[in-house]
Amino acid sequence: MTQPAHAERAHALLGASKASQWINCPPSARAQENIPDKRSEYADEGTGAHELSELILRRRLTPCNSAERKRLDKAISDFKAGNQYYGPEMEDAVAAYVEVVEERFMAAKARSADAVILLEERLDFTEWVPDGYGTGDVVLISDGVLEIIDLKYGKGVPVSAIGNPQLRLYGLGAWSNWNYLYSINEVIMTIVQPRLDSVSTDTLPLGELIEWAETVVKPAAALADAGEGEFKAGDHCRWCKVKGSCRARADENMKALEHEFRDPALMSPEEIGSILFVAEQLQTWAKDVQDYAFEQAKTGNKIPHWKLVEGRSNRKITDENEAGRRLGSAGVTKFLRMSLLPLGELEKIVGKKELATLLEGLIVKPPGKPVLVPETDKRPELNSVEQDFANAEFEV
Repeated sequence: MTQPAHAERAHALLGASKASQWINCPPSARAQENIPDKRSEYADEGTGAHELSELILRRRLTPCNSAERKRLDKAISDFKAGNQYYGPEMEDAVAAYVEVVEERFMAAKARSADAVILLEERLDFTEWVPDGYGTGDVVLISDGVLEIIDLKYGKGVPVSAIGNPQLRLYGLGAWSNWNYLYSINEVIMTIVQPRLDSVSTDTLPLGELIEWAETVVKPAAALADAGEGEFKAGDHCRWCKVKGSCRARADENMKALEHEFRDPALMSPEEIGSILFVAEQLQTWAKDVQDYAFEQAKTGNKIPHWKLVEGRSNRKITDENEAGRRLGSAGVTKFLRMSLLPLGELEKIVGKKELATLLEGLIVKPPGKPVLVPETDKRPELNSVEQDFANAEFEV
């Protein structure tokens, strides 16, 4: 059966990838349910790395006939030629990941000759989570041991396998699917984050994993599915779609403002160190609230006391080659370097009026990107979402 493309796979409401959120904050699942996912170039890049990894692993580690080998070779070649994110960095990262998988597969085969490797396997853990499923990058099964290996291509946020609920749910799903064929005593969970040169592994006896599922996951999943329970702020808020408007997160961060800030000169280094953590937390929260307000204003939902205006922009030369020709013809040579000097420097050399005459028709001041500012700002408000934003490029 042909697996759907990585980017096209459906995501369960209580999927493994969001487990940290709905386990710690059950009602957040339903709160995000109807908010569409936002694709980013980082997500697309990660999807590409997963696709290439799967192709290479299927070619090297799974049984295939000559026709399948030929198909996989062509698919790998086509990917490298056609994927915009492919390059030396992805090649090296995928190679490092594949090497770890190969090593772990050989170790599994050493434990039992009939060990199997499953790639991009749909894992069902509905015994504990309503409609709970996910897709495991690599599942290795041998007598006594089941191992989950997950590729994290990103390099912005380190991810550890220790206590990782996503991998634990994958382990439960794999055990649920395959325990009738294999006697499994322990589950190994590994995350490979090659661009951070990181391989982390957590191992749990099967009994502990099932106890965690029964006592932690099952009750939280029931609350999350019903949209009940308490909102709770924490590290799990990082990827939540409602983090910018969540009242529980606001209340948690406002507690930090209750701290009695005194003159920093009178505080000890230990106090300052503690406050720096608070300040970092508040900055992150404030940025999330700003992003939410900006998105609301873009769609016409006015934020009281704030308005959307055209941001500032810099003038630019539309055709540097033509500008260089004109300046050269006028005997102006001090501007010459790999590219034209900035307009401000050119004006100092040539003169503001003279430069405007020489480069007539080549200097433009594009509209600034919309920004959200207090309503006391003197700039005019952008009122028509359709017209004002027709050609605008928004920052995400």
